[in-house]
Amino acid sequence: MTPTWITAFLDLAPADHPRALDFWQRVTGHALSPTRGEHDEFVSLVPPDGDVQVKIQRLGSGPTRVHLDLHVAAIAPVVEHAVGVGATLVADHGYAVLASPGGFPFCLVTHPASVRATPATWPGGHRSALDQVCLDVPPDLWDAEVAFWSSVTGWPTRSGGPDFVSLVRPPHVPVRILLQRLEDPQPSVTGHLDRSATARPAETARHVALGAEVLAVHEWWTVLRPPAGPPYCITDRDPETGVLP
Repeated sequence: MTPTWITAFLDLAPADHPRALDFWQRVTGHALSPTRGEHDEFVSLVPPDGDVQVKIQRLGSGPTRVHLDLHVAAIAPVVEHAVGVGATLVADHGYAVLASPGGFPFCLVTHPASVRATPATWPGGHRSALDQVCLDVPPDLWDAEVAFWSSVTGWPTRSGGPDFVSLVRPPHVPVRILLQRLEDPQPSVTGHLDRSATARPAETARHVALGAEVLAVHEWWTVLRPPAGPPYCITDRDPETGVLP
């Protein structure tokens, strides 16, 4: 049972939450929804058109991280399949909280969404979108993690070279999943957000003006650190198709 939608979720430690929430709201240009949850811990970034594809959670404790919400028609059969191919069921809150074989957190939810938002257009004419979660995979977990995500989503894989594999999403799904093989070992799979842009220098300058710091510039992507929270990337991917030109 393949996902009908994917939402990127930024889980913020209490100390990171105020500044990170303000930064991502300004970076995306999206409106903030009313808070919800028992402790008003959840908020959505609401685009001017289309359905929500990025949400933010204020954690009660623990470090800032990224997770995915996979939207499915029925949770139970997907939990059974996911556990059968290596996931761990962490909690059942009416939605299911799981971890991949390499420990990356994700949830199965039934909230409906189907209309992909239009990429934002900025002064000067370039366009951008927060449209990808990159899973940073230790080398010893690489094969298992690639096989797991392809099986759980039912989506074919596309190689981007020896260290990158993307899942080929249906065109209406807003958030891509990219897997990146790390050079060095680490205890578990982590993740970071990626933003696509038609003009990476202009998009980078916009983020720096909002308080981000450039950490590294590569051939196809730039790594930045926001005022609070984990590093992320701006890439040369097309905001409409999600692939490199």
